[in-house]
Amino acid sequence: MQIVLACLAIALAAVALAVSLTTRRRVIGNGEGEAALPEDVHGLRREVAALRREATDALKHLAVVRYDAFGDMGGHLSWSMALLDDGGHGVVVTSIHGRSEARTYAKSIASWKCEQQLSPEEEEAIGHARP
Repeated sequence: MQIVLACLAIALAAVALAVSLTTRRRVIGNGEGEAALPEDVHGLRREVAALRREATDALKHLAVVRYDAFGDMGGHLSWSMALLDDGGHGVVVTSIHGRSEARTYAKSIASWKCEQQLSPEEEEAIGHARP
């Protein structure tokens, strides 16, 4: 009985190997390597490379710091948000909420620095957004 099970296991392994090799030959080709890949695969590789280059300019680093701007107000209604790309270029948006009004400010960021003076909360948001 054990010999029969062993033979059956070997036969199943051989079939699995044959299927795997057949699939690989169909996808890659018979030893021709990358040259045998369909042209659309090469086009997809070029598109992926272009998307990766473009992604470095995307505003993908985001951080929000919530706080109380005034001592008599609670609830952390004020906030500063940093939106930056890989090079540290982008914007910091701050909204300060008071009892009767809210004001929103935006400051440009270049290479992780700002020409205007930043509040401690804005600096904290940039620090959290930095990879």
